[in-house]
Order: sequence, then C-alpha cells, then structure tokens
Amino acid sequence: MIRIATLCLLLAVSVPVLASSFAGSSAGASSAGSSASSGSTSGDDKVVRQARDDAASFVASEGRIRGARLEAALRQLRERDPAARKASDMQLAQAILAL
Repeated sequence: MIRIATLCLLLAVSVPVLASSFAGSSAGASSAGSSASSGSTSGDDKVVRQARDDAASFVASEGRIRGARLEAALRQLRERDPAARKASDMQLAQAILAL
C-alpha cells in the first residue's frame, strides 16, 4: 500500500511535467518507498507489480500495445487516487515501471 501511496504522491506533484521526465524524477522516490515496505505487499501492490511487463510494452510501443494487466492497474490506481485520474496513461505506465 505504501508503494501505491508513493506513486500517487509522485503523480500529484508531477502531473504537469512531461511524461519523459516523469519516469526519471520518480525513480529515486519510488525506491525509497519500496524499501520502506519491503516486507509487506497488499493485493493492490500485486496488481500494479504484475502490470510491469504490460507497462513496458505500452511505453515501448508509444501507447499502441495495451495489455489487460496494465488496464487493470490503471483502473485501480485511478479508483484509489484523484491525482492518478488526472495523469495520462503514459505517465502512469512510466510510474509503474519506476516502482
């Protein structure tokens, strides 16, 4: 749950930033959040973690390849955090990769 909170905090701060710089700026903060929660993962974290391969395909294909796991993670992130609702699919996919 801490990872999702960290992701949401990053999104709230980074929504106006271009997607390309978003991934670079969130990597350090995400790793700090993941080390703080290294022993515990919730079902929410699992959905987001399992979307990494789909997120990588989405980013690499410039949004043309959309996997089911990525769609589930995007939906879940947006249901849980208003800041995530304002972020683009590309920004969220890059944030998932940075976790």
